[in-house]
Amino acid sequence: MIGSGAWACAAMHVVAQNCLAYDAADEFVDEVRMWVYEEEFQGSKLTQLINARHENPKYLPGINLGANTVADPDLESTVRGADILIFCAPHQFIRSMCKQLIGKVKPDAFAISLIKGMRVRADGPQLISALITQYLALDCSVLMGANIAADIGREQLSEAVIGYSNLENAQVLKKLFETRYFNISLTPDVAGAEMCGTLKNIVALAAGMVDGLGLGPNSKATIMRQGLGEMRRFSKALYASVRDETFFESCGVADLIATCYGGRNRLVALEYTTRRMAGATVSFEQLEGELLQGQKLQGVLTSNEVQEILQQRGWEGEYPLFSTVNRIVNGYFPPSDIVNFREVPSRAIASDGGDVSDEVVGAGRPRPIPTAEASG
Repeated sequence: MIGSGAWACAAMHVVAQNCLAYDAADEFVDEVRMWVYEEEFQGSKLTQLINARHENPKYLPGINLGANTVADPDLESTVRGADILIFCAPHQFIRSMCKQLIGKVKPDAFAISLIKGMRVRADGPQLISALITQYLALDCSVLMGANIAADIGREQLSEAVIGYSNLENAQVLKKLFETRYFNISLTPDVAGAEMCGTLKNIVALAAGMVDGLGLGPNSKATIMRQGLGEMRRFSKALYASVRDETFFESCGVADLIATCYGGRNRLVALEYTTRRMAGATVSFEQLEGELLQGQKLQGVLTSNEVQEILQQRGWEGEYPLFSTVNRIVNGYFPPSDIVNFREVPSRAIASDGGDVSDEVVGAGRPRPIPTAEASG
């Protein structure tokens, strides 16, 4: 396991159980190694706490990771000899991690990504699964679904879908993840499943704004329906192979519902809206630090990445909800304008075109849309 946030720990709770369970074919060894970004927590190193308590007290307290889980702060040591790599870290760090691992993984290993996000390059977007394959020459499936980490850790009924290119590998991964409380289905649509998991975080920001405005279920349903439609159209515009039926899997509408009612992006957007409507000066960066206990807010970053693609291709007017969310999170318009998403993309944006410091952004002024990464 590469990652140790809440979702990575919930996944470890599942995987560690299955590795210890009786297995007539003896496919899985008992020990599962987990790479942990080393940090201090309550006066001790986080890896030491995890290995002593068999839980992550910072990111998923109270959820047992299994006595067979071994936390390791050394990335290369964690993956050494592994047959399966599970990637579950913030997507903005995956490229540098993969570069570090070139030549360090078994050539016949395969991978699965639980990461929701994409990389924007000068020559076009790249899904995280494709990035992993590019750098490590591994088959990489994805696992996406309505997966609120704490609920899975408490073993409440949940489900996910594995998007795959290699069916044989996907069947092994299904055995690794499926339990009595965590149902797994398979779909031969890596891009569709991964795009669903990526884009729903933008819609969740909009849902949080609706909740922060105190609006009712009609308004929220309008936002979610519009968001699902834009998710589908944007995914198919970028990847012709995306299947319509993928949006009716757990990775599609189910994940959208769960995230718009219980995810961290909705939570932070709700608080942002509440404070802004009360006249307070606040930023998403500030609220990420206050509310998420060190975890990363992926929705704003993904919104900026998607908006860059929309701007490059002249598609902003075709995706009014995505475009409106981006203008709000970057301070161009107030969160109350989320209900005006059909008209906001056509409004002029006042900007001097200069660089904006973090202090100015924190005061609610616009943040420039980031430029694309150099390809490579």
